[in-house]
Amino acid sequence: MSLDTGDEILQDFLVEAGELLDGLSEQLVELEQNPQDRQQLDAVFRGFHTIKGGAGFLNLNNLVTVCHRAEDVFNVLRQGQRQVDGTLMDAVLQVLDVVMDMFNEMRSGQEPSPADAGLLATLESLATPDEPTSTAATAPQPDSPPKDTPAVSPEPAVSAATGSDDEITEAEFEALLDAISAQDHPTDAPTQPAAFHAASVQTESTLSEQDSDLITDDEFERLLDELHGQGQPPKTQFGSPPATPESVTLAKPAPTAAPPARPVAATAVAASVAEATVRVDTKRLDDIMNLVGELVLVRNRLATLHARINDEEVSAAVGNLDAVTSDLQTSVMKTRMQPVKKIFGRFPRVVRDLARSLNKEINLELRGEDTDLDKNQVEALADPLVHLVRNAVDHGIEYPDERERRGKPRAGQVVLAAEQEGDHILLTISDDGQGMDPDTLRRKAVEKGLMDEEAAARMSDQNALNMIFMPGFTTKAEISDVSGRGVGMDVVKTRIAQLNGTVEIDSVYGEGSTLGVKVPLTLAILPTLMVVLGSQRFALPLASISEIFNLEHSRTHHIDHQEVVMVRDEALPLYYLRRWLTDGDDPPADNENRDVVVVVFVGKQRVGFVVDRLIGQEEVVIKPLGSYLQGLPGFAGATITGDGGVALILDIPGLVNAYAGRP
Repeated sequence: MSLDTGDEILQDFLVEAGELLDGLSEQLVELEQNPQDRQQLDAVFRGFHTIKGGAGFLNLNNLVTVCHRAEDVFNVLRQGQRQVDGTLMDAVLQVLDVVMDMFNEMRSGQEPSPADAGLLATLESLATPDEPTSTAATAPQPDSPPKDTPAVSPEPAVSAATGSDDEITEAEFEALLDAISAQDHPTDAPTQPAAFHAASVQTESTLSEQDSDLITDDEFERLLDELHGQGQPPKTQFGSPPATPESVTLAKPAPTAAPPARPVAATAVAASVAEATVRVDTKRLDDIMNLVGELVLVRNRLATLHARINDEEVSAAVGNLDAVTSDLQTSVMKTRMQPVKKIFGRFPRVVRDLARSLNKEINLELRGEDTDLDKNQVEALADPLVHLVRNAVDHGIEYPDERERRGKPRAGQVVLAAEQEGDHILLTISDDGQGMDPDTLRRKAVEKGLMDEEAAARMSDQNALNMIFMPGFTTKAEISDVSGRGVGMDVVKTRIAQLNGTVEIDSVYGEGSTLGVKVPLTLAILPTLMVVLGSQRFALPLASISEIFNLEHSRTHHIDHQEVVMVRDEALPLYYLRRWLTDGDDPPADNENRDVVVVVFVGKQRVGFVVDRLIGQEEVVIKPLGSYLQGLPGFAGATITGDGGVALILDIPGLVNAYAGRP
């Protein structure tokens, strides 16, 4: 059965429930580490409960079933009748994976598939208490009144709001129902909290036997009528933060009739919040950014024309256009920004699962989660960062017994951090593991036939470390299905280079390793240096450029068949871009002594690109290459220059990898 992906209610549910799912992954790992954290336990319970409620309204029965089973497990945990352990958490995390798969099916327009029967059976067994209720583990209960009197009198605990606050929070709502439920259960019997559907979610058509303590919608409305004389079910905002007031406050009833019920995901929020935010489709943001890019090209074109016209009024108009365009560009870029927490949030689960499978003890620390990055960059960095973190866990951190022998704590430390540096963001993955030995890397390079012993001996420690980015290079004797320090690292570097970023490594043998990934905040508009090779223009990303100087051919030398020039006692390799990218091997005779060297970074190594001449800095809009040039090594895209021409944007790491071995 297919779903209507254009349905607004379904889309609201997918968006807001998806945000809950992202949070659940991190919350579950934190709960496993701190099983006594009641606040975290309640948050997880509410997460599954809220998703179940929205799914019930939309008749997504398979999703309701698995969330309900998970909710049952956490209901038992909340009563102190079972303890959180690794086995239980393995099952619940598997539920999370199943729910995420169901969401992917719904996004593609398909009805969610049923959960595995074995998983449901496991959850059912975990929902069975295995020890008596611990009063210390449950939420504080009101003092027990005499058995022949009502357990709780709603009058003192409930007050009607008379101001503009016309809603109660989810926690207040639950507290009220817990109090009501206590009237139906003698105080000498185990207390069962009232599980319920939020008033804006219709009751599921099929419920398990464990739902026998639910109150119906009619019963709940009658209760509110008794309390207020007239009333309506309160509305709960999907995913709204819990509150813990001392008393429950019910809304003052509205004089008008209640609106039709809607799912939790689509309920209204307070007016001030609703007016402060608006949900915009990401495609619309992309379209706006493309239009801003075109405006930047027009600005560049006008600036070029203005240089030919000596007119004060034209100059003032072009200046105003430049200022407005820059402000508009900045504003649109900010609307596309997302915190890196969007990708950081998945790593507690990744590290937890790997640590269990490898029998290692690992603590993960996240820093700078609020650092903002363009949404396209966030999505593109997800896979490379997962690979780097898996490498740190698998290869970086030693086994607990080995760490003890080395005088280290049994639990290893992995730190994932983000910080903004100007118009770039720096991501670092650090571990306090065994690090890498440059001598071992040199020996492996000789064994693989990548270089002879003499060349390996001359290689610096940093260059030896950089060899892990070579295709297929690894120091691990046996390749696991988890990761390998060096296996796939060339792919990671290529992916980051495609983002006009760099990746660097620093490692101390016996102490640990740090990998730094640096990428621009956005790829939509790129600052470049325009250069000329023959009669053609090319753009070099400005972020990769170190310095520029005029080349004196008398100062060049050849070392191992490579032309170099000495710069501050450093032998800088020289590469003539005209030999790689144009038809002519050499420049015109009158240009022989006027070559310009643009020094660029390739990782931590610096190389010199020899160009015919410079044009200057220019902000460009990256356009994809046509089908004939798509995938050509060394090119990141194309752009329209200020004079209306076309220039190719160079991918510096890809260019060096593709052509550096040529004469």
